[in-house]
Amino acid sequence: MHSIPRARVCALTVLASLIATAYAADEAGTTASSSSSSSPSSAASSSATPPPTAASTRTLGVVRVDGAAPTSLPSRIPTTMEGLTGEDIARDINATDAEDALKYLPSLLVRKRYIGDYNHAVLSTRASGTGNSARSLVYADGILLSNLLGNGATYAPRWGLVSPEEISRVDVMYGPFSAAYPGNAVGAVVDYQTRMPTRFEAHARVGYSHQPRSFLGGDRSYDAQQASASIGSAQGAFSWWLHVGRTDSEGPPQTFATKLLSSGAPVVDGKVGGVTAIPVSGAVQALNRSNQPWLMVGSGTQYATVQDQAKVKLAYDLDAGLRAMYVFGLWSNRSDGSSRSFLTDAKGQTIDHRSSGGLSQPVIIDGKGYTLGASDFPQTRDELEHRMHAVSLKRRVRDGLGWELSGSLYDYQSDRSRAYAPTVATLPQAGRLTDQGGTGWSTLAAKTTWTPEGSDHTIDAGLSQERYRLRTRVFALDDWRRGAPGAQTSRFDGDTQLRSVFAQDAWAFAPDWTAVLGLRGERWQAFDGITQSGVNTLMHPRRAQTAWSPKAALSYGLGEHWVLKASTGRAVRFPTVSELYQGGFNAKGEAINNNPDLKPERSWTSELSAEWTGQGRDGLRITLFHEDSRDALYSQLNVATNANTVQNIDHIRTRGVELSGTATVRPRWTVTGSVTFADSVILANAGYATVPGDTVGKWQPRVPRWRATLLTQWQATDALNLSVGARYSGRQFSTLDNSDPNGFAYMSASKYFSVDARAQWKIDRQWTLAAGVDNLNNYQYWNFHPYPGRTFQVEVRWDY
Repeated sequence: MHSIPRARVCALTVLASLIATAYAADEAGTTASSSSSSSPSSAASSSATPPPTAASTRTLGVVRVDGAAPTSLPSRIPTTMEGLTGEDIARDINATDAEDALKYLPSLLVRKRYIGDYNHAVLSTRASGTGNSARSLVYADGILLSNLLGNGATYAPRWGLVSPEEISRVDVMYGPFSAAYPGNAVGAVVDYQTRMPTRFEAHARVGYSHQPRSFLGGDRSYDAQQASASIGSAQGAFSWWLHVGRTDSEGPPQTFATKLLSSGAPVVDGKVGGVTAIPVSGAVQALNRSNQPWLMVGSGTQYATVQDQAKVKLAYDLDAGLRAMYVFGLWSNRSDGSSRSFLTDAKGQTIDHRSSGGLSQPVIIDGKGYTLGASDFPQTRDELEHRMHAVSLKRRVRDGLGWELSGSLYDYQSDRSRAYAPTVATLPQAGRLTDQGGTGWSTLAAKTTWTPEGSDHTIDAGLSQERYRLRTRVFALDDWRRGAPGAQTSRFDGDTQLRSVFAQDAWAFAPDWTAVLGLRGERWQAFDGITQSGVNTLMHPRRAQTAWSPKAALSYGLGEHWVLKASTGRAVRFPTVSELYQGGFNAKGEAINNNPDLKPERSWTSELSAEWTGQGRDGLRITLFHEDSRDALYSQLNVATNANTVQNIDHIRTRGVELSGTATVRPRWTVTGSVTFADSVILANAGYATVPGDTVGKWQPRVPRWRATLLTQWQATDALNLSVGARYSGRQFSTLDNSDPNGFAYMSASKYFSVDARAQWKIDRQWTLAAGVDNLNNYQYWNFHPYPGRTFQVEVRWDY
């Protein structure tokens, strides 16, 4: 028997007790009149302890980095950072997509609905919900993957350009504390580093996932198959890498056709509104998010998705420490979204809106009349091909000087979405085509790092430009599946540009002290904005604004094991193109749904941390955080147009505490966990949801009050690793006025508790077999759409 050191017992006890306390407090709060909310967080420092022989380094007082690879984020800033190596991810996490690597990092949640979710898998952080995708940044090898064309569920980062098996490591910096990043970093900055070979190597992976599901309207199972291959080599100064992959996935339904029970019409002589109705059965009675009874009569947005990914990376070492690099990425996606009715007549035949040959069908359910329409049963077909190019010339710091020149281009080479939307009986297959070809973004940057000889200062400085272009055309279709585009019905165009300059000085002014001071200046412009619909066209004036964002951080090492850190920073998040220009017109010809006069969000974020570092990977961290946001961007009712429009909310405050840690229970057994409490409240809002003042004092949507995770990893033998993880999120709201008390409903957000398990067996040096289960306890939970149920996974990897 191995004895357990007292410090490790203490760390493990603190982790377990705080997670239990978070769960108990949140459950108690659920029964109180003011509900408690939470969203999944993730485990601390890194996923789990590697075998005892693995390398582990740390820089006391600044940032801790586990594993052999250095962090890709600015390590001289004494603020909260967490990271995982590719080995951690492959060993401990059921990662079918790149975003799964973030499952067990503190306070992070990716709203992933199914394997291959390409348009709703947005990232949320401590003080930002899943409706605020533009309040975080995601990079791969320094290349921007965040889709900052908009803010919301449909602007997910381009996770598909990174496959889990090519990840060398992933790092997260919490908050806007580096002057090197724009104001979108207010929540977090995520950076993936991918593999670059030093010798010839080849890899292949085949995976299969199975989700047996009994949920709303019948029993069905949903499967996914994945296959990928990589090959690369290095000869002298030249190195190269090629990766290809395919995902073929069928996801569960994401939307549901509903009818409020109170909307049922009288039935007279078997007719509803004078039209013969069909008696049906099969409707599922439930409560909506406001606890009103409704009927769920059908499902929609069940995606059958095929994605292809290819990536080429070429690097050439021009001199010692000077590397030129080119990256090309190709991502294509074809998805068919289907729907089905739950309703059947007396003969068992399925009844939908077309059952009588028209576009609407009256039905009788429990003696009341309802009408089915085409919008109850949506059908879609998406065909997308996006391309990414990136170049860089980087000189590692040598003789006190390092620099980098880089540029990237992300292009919607082809982006067409067809939707079934008939409006007249003479065109029963009519629809619309949304074409976003030509949309995309580009970046340019020049950075330098200078450490003067004999100085305690390290100075970072740089210039950058980011440009975003939106090109959206909507056309009418006589045949929604294969028809040629007809008349253009709407158009949304516009560009934004951000030019920035920054400087930052890290000063080790005493043996145990480090201070960082930074300043970022930004010049934002919005131009060429057009909103067009039918006969209405609105040309938007050009706008420009300048903002300055100071940053500061300080650390103090209290002996060998303890360090204190304090960070603060201002972030300015400018409106995105779609928030400014994408909208429409009402019957009076008034522009609705867009607001070209939006103010930028302005946030001050601060945190104070105490960290204890023990032997190996043992450690504990407690962080107090505070965010004060002015003019936050949210969609709410515009009284003048009676439409929901993105508007500025005067003041939102978030404050809380985050604890994370890792404890080695035995030499081969490690436990990692995190607990987050966040109190995020709307303090002032000139707008409202229903009546003036109804949002003031309410929780910020989808920012839960409690969240916690736990991951335990056991190296049973040198070849066999076992891991079990748990993720908990407490109650939360989806509406600004918190008028959705029922989280377990379509269009709402619920609490959850989900358990995952994984086993990895290294058969020999080349072959690895892994199997796992996500949501082992089959917890049914929601974030507007349903989350996945119990999902079994198996994969085989070959490495040479």
